[in-house]
Amino acid sequence: MDEENITSIGSKNLSKRETEKIVGIEVFSSSGYEGIQAIIKKRYKDFIVKEITHSGRVLEIKEDYGPTYFSEDNKDNYTLFNLIKVNKDTFEAIRLISKALGIPPKSIGYAGLKDKRSISVQMASIRGNYVEKLKNLKLDNIYIRNIYPSKNSVKLGYNWGNQFIITLRNIKHIPDQMKKIEDLFSNLRIHGFPNYYGLQRFGTFRPNSHIVGRYILESQFKKAFEEFVIKDYSAELPQSQKVRAELAKTGDLNKALNSFPTSLGYERTMIKYLLDNPGDYEGAIYHLPKYLIKLLISSFQSYLFNKMVSLRVYQGNSLYNPVKGDVFSILDEENGNTTQIKHTYGGFYDEYLQEARRLNRAKIIIPLVGYNTDLNEFPYMKTLFLEIIKNDRISLNLFRNKLLEMYEFKGSFRPIIAKPVGLKILEYSNDDLFPNRYKMKIEFSLQKGSYATLFLREIVK
Repeated sequence: MDEENITSIGSKNLSKRETEKIVGIEVFSSSGYEGIQAIIKKRYKDFIVKEITHSGRVLEIKEDYGPTYFSEDNKDNYTLFNLIKVNKDTFEAIRLISKALGIPPKSIGYAGLKDKRSISVQMASIRGNYVEKLKNLKLDNIYIRNIYPSKNSVKLGYNWGNQFIITLRNIKHIPDQMKKIEDLFSNLRIHGFPNYYGLQRFGTFRPNSHIVGRYILESQFKKAFEEFVIKDYSAELPQSQKVRAELAKTGDLNKALNSFPTSLGYERTMIKYLLDNPGDYEGAIYHLPKYLIKLLISSFQSYLFNKMVSLRVYQGNSLYNPVKGDVFSILDEENGNTTQIKHTYGGFYDEYLQEARRLNRAKIIIPLVGYNTDLNEFPYMKTLFLEIIKNDRISLNLFRNKLLEMYEFKGSFRPIIAKPVGLKILEYSNDDLFPNRYKMKIEFSLQKGSYATLFLREIVK
């Protein structure tokens, strides 16, 4: 098995599939089709991500329409630009740009996060006139292109989605390989794949953010601290494993503060707080940045979504054919996004909903449960949700926690299936990195919020 398909959790090595189960990712949409063995992201150049705007324009890595200037007559308030990054995550790129410009990171707006191990291009914005400063900005593996003024900023969700050009490597060629791949691709074009939240949501090396989020909502702050700070996951760097294990063994917070590397900044923050405020685990947790606490709670919400997708299939139901009590969202005509227009399957509109589904004008949705979610509006999913929280021993009272209101987890919904757009094979040839093996370059687009890694999971089984 390829190295990247092995993850170590604690002292135990788990396969990638076993790791996925920890966060609720358990089923395929194309289980009847044979996948291939391949390596993903052997090089960062093998994973290219281009943002797609609301108007459908794909941002190109080298596009640069020339300098433009701020105009008070046009009421320009923001500087927009294409951010191209090479093997850097979005947060790191924004931190470096903000430091170079002498502005706080929150001054920079962006539509979504992009994979670190990749070459990516995305739109970003800064409040004020930064045209000249951005033109002269020079940072390693960060490039600024297509700078222009605008009345509006770039915000989360501003984009339609992303286009991906991905090279899969180290493929062993077998008879009828291309036919099998084309059959699989045809199935994925028609039916799509489970719209899970990917491992990135939970922590690629420490897939436990949903566990910490649950403990916070349950007010089990000591357990949240122990899971966040002390629990060692051996997919981490050896030094991180070592210091966590030592703290678990000795409980010596003074020693831990001196031995925890600076890269574990959040852990060090909580340890120092506990040294100053012995036993106040609640205060230690709330000493974390608000956005991080929100992310932890959101991960727990995402875990429950994943579990509902998987349980549906385990109950013998299709991911794309509706059953009585399913809820459809009608998609908007412009971008194909879900809307608040919802209908329950199993009644007067069934024929219309089936036709809308076939025409990609409606999708089955699953609730992201928040403080204002009425589960009675999702009859079938309610039965799945109640079974999951019973099995996981989660109290319904947890969803009345004031934190959900404080961090604006009102409740939402998400399509159960995502479909690749424009899926095609660009190249299938000898692999220049692996002798006697093949590589395959593919292209496809996904709407925002869907994970390319989960689409690739259907191919590299």
